[in-house]
Amino acid sequence: MHNRLLLGKYYPGNSILHRLDPRTKFILLIILMITILIPRTAFPLVLIAVFSIILILISKIPVKEILKSLRSVSFIIIFAFIINIFSGEGNTLFKFYFLEITDASLKNAIIMSARLIFLVLDTTILLTLTTTSLQLADGIESLLKPLTVFRVPAHEIAMMISIALRFVPTLMEETQKIIKAQSSRGANFDAGGFYTKIRGYVSIIVPLFVSSFRRASELALAMEARCYRGGEGRTKLKELKYERLDLIFTIGFLLACSIILFSHYKFTNLL
Repeated sequence: MHNRLLLGKYYPGNSILHRLDPRTKFILLIILMITILIPRTAFPLVLIAVFSIILILISKIPVKEILKSLRSVSFIIIFAFIINIFSGEGNTLFKFYFLEITDASLKNAIIMSARLIFLVLDTTILLTLTTTSLQLADGIESLLKPLTVFRVPAHEIAMMISIALRFVPTLMEETQKIIKAQSSRGANFDAGGFYTKIRGYVSIIVPLFVSSFRRASELALAMEARCYRGGEGRTKLKELKYERLDLIFTIGFLLACSIILFSHYKFTNLL
């Protein structure tokens, strides 16, 4: 299970996306999310698909690794498709009792599912696989730094995000160990009804919580032993700085998003 989890998983490389400043990735990802959520027709989504393929090629990451990101959200994508396909007006294509599929609802279901797929894929390419957790934390801290005027603890927020990202794969691995340990003692998590399975998973959740609190306590003691006192006066091994590559990539990125949005407003009548 934990091998399928991409949160906190970094794929080493030296591509253009790997070398971009994390702050650039954050800002461009927000712009791309807005661009993906605006179109309501098929033609702009086709352009988004082409743009996503270009990002995959630029990242130089195997397609198999990128497509793994869809496994964890496949249920959400299917659920969104089902909800949208039975809601909407238009010409009836299929009807079974109170369930009715129209041409408009089918179009909305496909567009909504496509949006979710592109959101997950592009987030995975731009951030998850091409940016380390430390770079993510430094980028968040730098972006939140102007808010320190309003007493927003930018360093502490970035540190918590970094620790959370770092320990997600660890906790997933710990969960697998506990499941195997309980199974070796005769526990069966597949037999019985719903409530029986829930009671069985309590034997996993309780030791997992105990292990999590123990790890948190050990981490707190380690930080205190190293005289950690927050971000004041701390320096970084690698300071973030914008390069020419960030500027060139940003210009190309914004141009692509502008073309997608232009196609949306220009060809709104296309399917």
